[in-house]
Amino acid sequence: MSRDSEKVLVLAKKATARSWLRRTLEALGFDVGEAANGEDAMRRMRMVDYEAILLECRVFGNDWAAVCKQFRTVDPRLPILVISSNGSSMKKVSAFEAGVDDYMTRPFVERELAARLRSAIRRFHTPVIETAERSVVGEIVLDPARHRVEKAGSEVSLTPTEFRVLKLLMQQPGIPISHSTLLAAIWGQESRANRDHLRVVISNLRKKLEDSPSEPRYLTTNAYFGYCFGDG
Repeated sequence: MSRDSEKVLVLAKKATARSWLRRTLEALGFDVGEAANGEDAMRRMRMVDYEAILLECRVFGNDWAAVCKQFRTVDPRLPILVISSNGSSMKKVSAFEAGVDDYMTRPFVERELAARLRSAIRRFHTPVIETAERSVVGEIVLDPARHRVEKAGSEVSLTPTEFRVLKLLMQQPGIPISHSTLLAAIWGQESRANRDHLRVVISNLRKKLEDSPSEPRYLTTNAYFGYCFGDG
């Protein structure tokens, strides 16, 4: 295995699942570690500088927030990707709300999994260079330097993915940004992330920022094209 291979920690309850994922990812050039539970994962993460976590949905049931909070203590930007046989909108919403970076539903193409992992790892290693300039639209303030969002003076807690999407939209207030542009910027050109991921993130942002999420003032849909952030 090359010393430059990307280091990925695989979490899965069943040994057969861990073994299959390890063999698959190693064949694609990754350096893979395994863990069966959260305690084992944290122990391994203290010994190895992993660059992404691949989490099987069943490992922690529905306690997504606790899972992500636990792993983010190692590094707040550490990519967390989920694989699952459950493609329901409810499951995806709960995962993204907790801070998961990506969600793949079985069956999937192995090379797509590799592409999504590598895209997430590249973002992880990209230096965060923020300007001090804030974006202000109506009651919403986004401060890149402090990684903080406020509505009417009160802080709004966002996941890393939600923050990135909002920042992209607020940097060009009043200008619609296409689905493809947002998907490529957040998940990478080669990830083939679908629009459902983006819809979930936009829906979560509306719940957190809008007085009436069903009648958004700020985060509007540009039919068949994308989304726009402005003071409607």
